Amino acid sequence: MDTLLIITVLVVIFALAFDFINGFHDTANAIATSVSTRALKPRPAILMAAIMNFVGAITFVGVAKAVASGIVDPFSLNAFEGDVTGSVVILAALCSAITWNLLTWYFGIPSSSSHTLIGSIAGAAVASAGLGILNYSGFFKILQALIISPILALSLGFIVMKIFKFIFHRSPLYTTTKAFRLTQIGTAALQSFTHGTNDAQKAMGIITMALIAANLQSTDEVQGWVRFACALAMGIGTSVGGYKIIKTVGGKIMKIRPVNGVAADLTSASIIFGATVIALPVSTTHVISSAIMGVGAAQRVKGVKWGVARKIVITWFITLPISALMAGLFYFLLNLIF
Repeated sequence: MDTLLIITVLVVIFALAFDFINGFHDTANAIATSVSTRALKPRPAILMAAIMNFVGAITFVGVAKAVASGIVDPFSLNAFEGDVTGSVVILAALCSAITWNLLTWYFGIPSSSSHTLIGSIAGAAVASAGLGILNYSGFFKILQALIISPILALSLGFIVMKIFKFIFHRSPLYTTTKAFRLTQIGTAALQSFTHGTNDAQKAMGIITMALIAANLQSTDEVQGWVRFACALAMGIGTSVGGYKIIKTVGGKIMKIRPVNGVAADLTSASIIFGATVIALPVSTTHVISSAIMGVGAAQRVKGVKWGVARKIVITWFITLPISALMAGLFYFLLNLIF
């Protein structure tokens, strides 16, 4: 087996590992509000999320194509006469993204798998060929989506919660709480579905990049086996769960009641699915966290634990540059091996 094929196989394995980790790392965000309000117990919530993640992941491919060609032109990484540079770039990006995801999961920090993957791809590519390798129009378009989506989630969460308060302010508390707790089962399922439509596709994009770099395919179309494998890896990872991050997102940002959970779920699901429809990767973690903050601010500004929110925002800012630097280091280390 030649070196290029070995690296390509490693990329596929690492990409599926990334999707698996993404499943238990980010799925917690999708079901955190429903678990924290006791609309669902953790095990049934995680099982439901796993199924809906799989269904969402297998349904769309637009985000995968954006990842495959939006940051770096995959055809510029093509291997000629056994050149493995492009494949090493992709493997280095995955090593960096997986490392950061595991570190933030261990410490219970809801960081963004999207940020770390995009920063890692850019960092590894720049380490190999300089700043000129980046597809700046696509890269900045993706960055804009990553920046704007949490702001939209914060604003929309505030508006949705205000509407709910206006409509239900005279309704009996017990009746509305019971109704919203039941509604949360549906909104948690919707949230998990939209998570799958956006997040699982990022690993699909990475594998597609690797296949192009190894001259194993000549277009950016996502092959059927890639879609199924990534959806399955995301679903299995989801079934493992991420209780530490459920605790942070579901309880430490604010005290969540069923009405808050429904408002936050509807807000974040709308924004994530909207991004999927226009084929843009967004951070599901930060969209969900921002939606909860917006809902909390509409309820009572002082009720939001802004210290935890600040920690999430700081992680949001540092993930891209740290991931890029880590990916550059991994690229140089892997070059010593291959």
